[in-house]
Amino acid sequence: MKVLLIIGDGMADRPLKELGWKTPLEAARKPSMNHMASVGICGIIDPIAPGIPPGSDTAILALLGYDAFEVYSGRGAFEALGSGIAVMEGDVCFRCNFATVDENLVILDRRAGRIAD
Repeated sequence: MKVLLIIGDGMADRPLKELGWKTPLEAARKPSMNHMASVGICGIIDPIAPGIPPGSDTAILALLGYDAFEVYSGRGAFEALGSGIAVMEGDVCFRCNFATVDENLVILDRRAGRIAD
Protein backbone atom coordinates (compact mmCIF):
# COMPACT_ATOMS: atom_id res chain seq x y z
CA MET A 1 0.00 0.00 0.00
CA LYS A 2 1.26 3.48 -0.87
CA VAL A 3 0.43 6.40 1.37
CA LEU A 4 0.70 10.09 0.58
CA LEU A 5 0.21 12.44 3.51
CA ILE A 6 -0.59 15.98 2.43
CA ILE A 7 -0.42 18.51 5.23
CA GLY A 8 -2.38 21.61 4.27
CA ASP A 9 -0.60 23.77 6.83
CA GLY A 10 -1.84 27.34 6.77
CA MET A 11 -4.18 26.85 3.82
CA ALA A 12 -7.41 27.84 5.55
CA ASP A 13 -6.72 31.54 6.18
CA ARG A 14 -9.66 33.86 6.81
CA PRO A 15 -12.60 34.86 4.60
CA LEU A 16 -11.84 38.00 2.59
CA LYS A 17 -14.29 40.63 1.38
CA GLU A 18 -12.45 40.70 -1.98
CA LEU A 19 -13.25 37.01 -2.45
CA GLY A 20 -16.95 37.28 -1.62
CA TRP A 21 -16.26 36.35 2.00
CA LYS A 22 -14.61 33.09 0.96
CA THR A 23 -11.22 31.98 2.18
CA PRO A 24 -8.42 31.89 -0.41
CA LEU A 25 -8.67 28.10 -0.33
CA GLU A 26 -12.43 28.17 -0.98
CA ALA A 27 -11.99 30.65 -3.86
CA ALA A 28 -9.01 28.90 -5.48
CA ARG A 29 -9.31 26.74 -8.57
CA LYS A 30 -7.84 23.44 -7.35
CA PRO A 31 -8.91 20.52 -9.55
CA SER A 32 -5.98 18.29 -8.52
CA MET A 33 -6.66 18.73 -4.82
CA ASN A 34 -10.38 18.16 -5.39
CA HIS A 35 -9.66 14.93 -7.27
CA MET A 36 -7.27 13.62 -4.59
CA ALA A 37 -9.84 14.44 -1.91
CA SER A 38 -12.59 12.63 -3.83
CA VAL A 39 -10.60 9.38 -4.19
CA GLY A 40 -8.75 9.46 -0.87
CA ILE A 41 -9.52 9.60 2.81
CA CYS A 42 -9.76 13.08 4.27
CA GLY A 43 -9.84 14.23 7.83
CA ILE A 44 -9.01 16.89 10.34
CA ILE A 45 -6.95 16.29 13.45
CA ASP A 46 -5.73 18.39 16.33
CA PRO A 47 -2.15 17.19 16.79
CA ILE A 48 -1.24 19.66 19.52
CA ALA A 49 -1.38 18.44 23.10
CA PRO A 50 -2.58 20.76 25.87
CA GLY A 51 0.26 22.96 27.12
CA ILE A 52 2.13 23.10 23.79
CA PRO A 53 2.03 26.37 21.83
CA PRO A 54 0.15 25.59 18.59
CA GLY A 55 2.02 26.28 15.39
CA SER A 56 3.33 24.70 12.22
CA ASP A 57 6.52 23.54 13.89
CA THR A 58 4.90 21.78 16.85
CA ALA A 59 2.13 20.32 14.67
CA ILE A 60 4.58 18.82 12.16
CA LEU A 61 6.65 17.32 14.99
CA ALA A 62 3.49 15.72 16.41
CA LEU A 63 2.37 14.43 12.99
CA LEU A 64 5.78 12.81 12.53
CA GLY A 65 5.44 11.06 15.88
CA TYR A 66 7.70 13.22 18.04
CA ASP A 67 6.81 14.24 21.57
CA ALA A 68 6.96 18.04 21.38
CA PHE A 69 7.39 18.27 25.17
CA GLU A 70 10.56 16.23 24.78
CA VAL A 71 12.13 17.58 21.58
CA TYR A 72 10.70 21.03 20.81
CA SER A 73 13.17 23.80 21.51
CA GLY A 74 11.40 26.68 19.81
CA ARG A 75 11.08 27.97 16.30
CA GLY A 76 14.46 29.71 16.34
CA ALA A 77 16.37 26.46 15.86
CA PHE A 78 14.20 25.50 12.86
CA GLU A 79 14.73 28.93 11.29
CA ALA A 80 18.50 28.75 11.86
CA LEU A 81 18.77 25.28 10.35
CA GLY A 82 16.61 26.35 7.41
CA SER A 83 19.00 29.23 6.78
CA GLY A 84 22.00 26.91 6.74
CA ILE A 85 23.28 27.85 10.19
CA ALA A 86 24.79 24.96 12.12
CA VAL A 87 23.08 24.56 15.49
CA MET A 88 25.18 22.83 18.11
CA GLU A 89 24.11 21.30 21.41
CA GLY A 90 23.85 24.07 23.99
CA ASP A 91 23.18 26.81 21.40
CA VAL A 92 20.26 29.14 21.99
CA CYS A 93 18.39 30.26 18.87
CA PHE A 94 15.87 33.09 18.83
CA ARG A 95 13.55 34.08 16.02
CA CYS A 96 11.91 37.45 15.54
CA ASN A 97 10.19 39.60 12.95
CA PHE A 98 11.07 43.20 12.19
CA ALA A 99 8.04 45.48 12.04
CA THR A 100 7.32 48.99 10.82
CA VAL A 101 5.77 51.22 13.49
CA ASP A 102 4.47 54.78 13.60
CA GLU A 103 5.55 57.50 16.05
CA ASN A 104 3.21 56.01 18.68
CA LEU A 105 4.73 52.55 18.22
CA VAL A 106 1.55 51.27 16.58
CA ILE A 107 2.47 48.47 14.18
CA LEU A 108 1.86 49.49 10.57
CA ASP A 109 3.43 46.48 8.89
CA ARG A 110 4.20 43.40 10.97
CA ARG A 111 6.78 42.23 8.41
CA ALA A 112 8.55 45.56 7.71
CA GLY A 113 7.89 45.37 3.99
CA ARG A 114 9.00 41.72 3.73
CA ILE A 115 12.71 42.38 4.06
CA ALA A 116 14.52 39.85 1.85
CA ASP A 117 18.12 40.14 3.07
